[in-house]
Amino acid sequence: MLHGARISLVVATIALLSGFVTGTALGVVSGYAGGWLDEIVTRLVDIWQALPFLMVALVCVLIFGQSTTLLLALMAALAWNPFVRVIRSQTLTIKNNAYVDLARVAGCSTTRILIRHILPGVINTAVVIATLSVGSLILAEAALSFLGAGVPAPDATWGSMVFSEGRGYISTAWWPTVLPGLAIFLVVLSLNFTGDWLRDRLDPRLQQIA
Repeated sequence: MLHGARISLVVATIALLSGFVTGTALGVVSGYAGGWLDEIVTRLVDIWQALPFLMVALVCVLIFGQSTTLLLALMAALAWNPFVRVIRSQTLTIKNNAYVDLARVAGCSTTRILIRHILPGVINTAVVIATLSVGSLILAEAALSFLGAGVPAPDATWGSMVFSEGRGYISTAWWPTVLPGLAIFLVVLSLNFTGDWLRDRLDPRLQQIA
């Protein structure tokens, strides 16, 4: 189970980092730029949300074959979407603040405004979204392993242990299925609690007075 945790958590972490960077960048740029660029990014998000992810994953496996690289690409494609809409909406609010207008009047470049004035205002929200997204990524990896689109054998992951390897022996040996499933449950639950705690600590409107 500990050996399977290595691959499951590494896949989720790499996918989350790529989604964090891509989704935050797209949200900040589209929210600040507006116009046709914002329209294109928004429509891309709508199109991706309308696509059935599991069907896309199965088609990709049929075309390219099962591999860890393909799994990472699919997970990264799943991870960027939750960031864009929230970061974009916050950017639309922040860019109208007085200090951003003053930076624009002072002659700051667009890149400097995005990095020094817009990004610090949205990074806390992006971190919270990231902590809440890890659980869904681990569950997505487990679902892909169940459908045969996950990490190829003989490498062990929590998803393959629960759905592919252990379910055939659950009537005689329950632990190969129950223990990895319990590990997935505890990790997802703890990360959701961490995301809620970070939201309360980082959002001034939700700070709790001890």
